[in-house]
Amino acid sequence: MENKEAIKNERNRHVMRMVLGAVLILLETALFYYIWINHYNPLVRRPYFFKGNFFISGVYMLVLMLFGNIYGGLKLGYYKVFDLILSQSLATIVTNAVIYMTMIIPIATWYLSPFWIIIMTLMDIGLIVIWEIISNKLFVKIFPPQRLILFHGAYEDMLGAKFVTRPDRYRLCETVKLTEEDKVSEVMKRCQGYDGVVIGDIPAELRNDILKACYSGRMRTYTLPKITDVILKSSEVLHIFDSPVLLNRNHGLTIEQRFAKRTLDIVLSLIATVVASPIMLITAIAIKLEDGGPVFFRQQRCTEGGRVFDILKFRSMIPDAEKAGISVPATEKDPRITKVGAFIRATRIDELPQVLNILKGDMSIVGPRPERIEHVRKYTEEIPEFAYRMNVKGGLTGYAQVYGKYNTTAYDKLKLDLMYIQSYSLLLDIELILKTIKILFTKESTEGFSEEQSREMGKSE
Repeated sequence: MENKEAIKNERNRHVMRMVLGAVLILLETALFYYIWINHYNPLVRRPYFFKGNFFISGVYMLVLMLFGNIYGGLKLGYYKVFDLILSQSLATIVTNAVIYMTMIIPIATWYLSPFWIIIMTLMDIGLIVIWEIISNKLFVKIFPPQRLILFHGAYEDMLGAKFVTRPDRYRLCETVKLTEEDKVSEVMKRCQGYDGVVIGDIPAELRNDILKACYSGRMRTYTLPKITDVILKSSEVLHIFDSPVLLNRNHGLTIEQRFAKRTLDIVLSLIATVVASPIMLITAIAIKLEDGGPVFFRQQRCTEGGRVFDILKFRSMIPDAEKAGISVPATEKDPRITKVGAFIRATRIDELPQVLNILKGDMSIVGPRPERIEHVRKYTEEIPEFAYRMNVKGGLTGYAQVYGKYNTTAYDKLKLDLMYIQSYSLLLDIELILKTIKILFTKESTEGFSEEQSREMGKSE
């Protein structure tokens, strides 16, 4: 039976999200139009008139919408208020910088000061803060948290606990353990009265039946994907017969993709080396002055095809933090982390020397994070599919770094990285690079392992 009320609410949420987002985009564009007309247009070689002014404002609007979509600043009901403010602020900062450098400067008769662009950006951020807070409160008031039921298998995973962290959007009302003996008809009866179903790691046949039943009843589902789901998600649909066929070539990146990726790596890493050189110099001096120990930290990691290389980082822990060669992951308040180390870890400055690894060809800018040899051995014993991550070069940033955390489980990292590998494109690389800027300001992305997790991983070594 169709969940007509849920379908109606979904459509209304979509419409409200679009309307509120359009309001913010129009307000920001109007502010740009005012700044352009009064402070920049009079100084260009040939001042724009009616149509020209609307054209450049239209370009500004499109660029703002593009970066707003990349960073997700208009996704009311998806992210927390802070994340929405941060996302749209970054989208605006990037948009204003792009417009200033590519449109305003080239048409000027002489150098145009960025003063008014900076003022406009600050005003934009103020507008974004007010809009996000008001819009989010309005959205939550009109559309209360969804009431959910969760089904899990023999072992209750952490999926339910993650939904609980978002009380503004979800209310996990019931958790049910399922086995292969459970009948889908009985399971669906328990779903009545809920807005959605969370499907955890349950027997495959039963999961398929529940998915089809929910699809038939047009009920929202949140499904924990299996490895095969991730692989099939990127399939190419072939219509060479009267039956649809899903094609997975499973041969990694093409020659063209490898060339484009390597070119992007070389160009961006050279630019990063020049731009970041003052920061790297200051960091090196600070590390040396704090305890007199070595500036850099080298560690063997695995990259494409299991090849081993020495990854280069700024040292953030005390010298000989791993005397016995045993890897013990950093915890939230690890005493081994130095004062300088705490700062450079939080801001990801400790990763900057890896631009040299990228130039050398050991790494790429975007790719699965290269793991230590012992970690690869350990994880592969527990999860044989973990080796799939090494179908491409390891990266400085990646899908798991953008959408996961430092302490995300190995299995979840594998699924995130497979999503990247299976869906690779140059545009996806650029998108992930842009989104990496956002995670520098997100504390959760650098969240360490708990003391218990760290001890267990240390024992396993």
